[in-house]
Amino acid sequence: MLPRNDPDRIQVAFDDHRLVANAGLILPVTLAHHLGLGELVDHCVDLGNAPGRANAGDKLLTLVASALAGGDCIDDTDALRAGGTEQVLGCKVKAPSTLGTFLRSFSWGHVRQLDRVSREALARAWTAGAGPGNDPLTIDVDSTICETYGLAKEGAQRHNYAGQRGYHPLLAVAARTGDVLMARLREGRANTARGAAHFLRETVGRVRHAGATGPLTMRADSGFYNHDIVAVCRDQRVRFSITIRQHASVRNVIEAIPEADWTPIPYWMEGAADVAQTEYTPFQSEPDAVPVRLIVRRVKPTPGSQLALFTNYSYHAFITDREGDTLDLEADHRRHAEIENAIRDLKYGVGLNRLPSGRFPANAAWLAVQVMAHNLARWTTRIGLGEQLVTTKTLRRRFLSLAGRITRKARRLTLHLPQGWPWQNQFNSALARLRALPIPS
Repeated sequence: MLPRNDPDRIQVAFDDHRLVANAGLILPVTLAHHLGLGELVDHCVDLGNAPGRANAGDKLLTLVASALAGGDCIDDTDALRAGGTEQVLGCKVKAPSTLGTFLRSFSWGHVRQLDRVSREALARAWTAGAGPGNDPLTIDVDSTICETYGLAKEGAQRHNYAGQRGYHPLLAVAARTGDVLMARLREGRANTARGAAHFLRETVGRVRHAGATGPLTMRADSGFYNHDIVAVCRDQRVRFSITIRQHASVRNVIEAIPEADWTPIPYWMEGAADVAQTEYTPFQSEPDAVPVRLIVRRVKPTPGSQLALFTNYSYHAFITDREGDTLDLEADHRRHAEIENAIRDLKYGVGLNRLPSGRFPANAAWLAVQVMAHNLARWTTRIGLGEQLVTTKTLRRRFLSLAGRITRKARRLTLHLPQGWPWQNQFNSALARLRALPIPS
């Protein structure tokens, strides 16, 4: 048996100014450069006379790079100031104290300027090859709870419907790709559907501006079962698929479905799940009420469970104005749950799990930064690696967290990366593809 190396005999010294801890950040940084992200921020964000107004582009790029490197608080950006990392990022890396001042300089109107940045970045990325083009696009709308602690954060002092303190942002996510199309921070006690109709209208305008010319569909859960949301879908020519709240009139309609109309679907218990459809008129008191399809899935309770003592089936129903086979539409509606993967990636892939400031607009700006970092990871995956979906954690482990060394020879910088890295071919191919993108004038 060969003797193991003794780690106690290794000398440690922090003395190399050319080392880069997260050298793989050159991939998303190259994409951000070819999308003109820094210039977009400088052009769109005007903080007036606020203390943090200078060099907004460099500050936002520093925050985005920190999120992609795994930083989930402002102080984590300090890691980017070590060694030669600044040369890889292509921007002046700012100190955490400077970035905190920058975020606290935002008002709600300035946050809307960041919305304009993300709108234009989405359009440029989709034009570069990350978009759906003429294909159908499904927009999943949902909200999530970002839990906070203490009473010092504006908009998060009171408990929400889940009995927690925190914020309750709205999110719109492109199905299958995980792109966050739109995000908006709300106070923690906001009702799920508060502001959702206007949010959806703006999201539709954003994806049309970005070049999505195919049919649009909106999917949502019962928290968004709301007349105003359905009205926006009809006005914007967007098909909808929304889980319905099962009050008494809906249950009566479901119970009236003939037994012969139920069609079995695959389920882990043989013969335990069926689907049927009927007609239902939602929001009957509204002047524009019209009948739509009500598609229902019923599932037998697990044998031996408490639910099995009280009922024969649990019912899951949604309304839709889409055309197509009932079973296909029901299966597609269940895929709305995939938005939870994007929410998880926002919270644990980048830094949405923490909202660092006591000021509401600063936290709204932090949300916008995390969305930009998340989307850069998604676009790097599709445009650079040619893969449909890779989580930020996997992207970071394989491509972003590489250690490297910067050297200069004949006026050229070279980034040296570990020899024999398992994904070096994919890395080189991705970098070549990203560098081939045109730079906005």
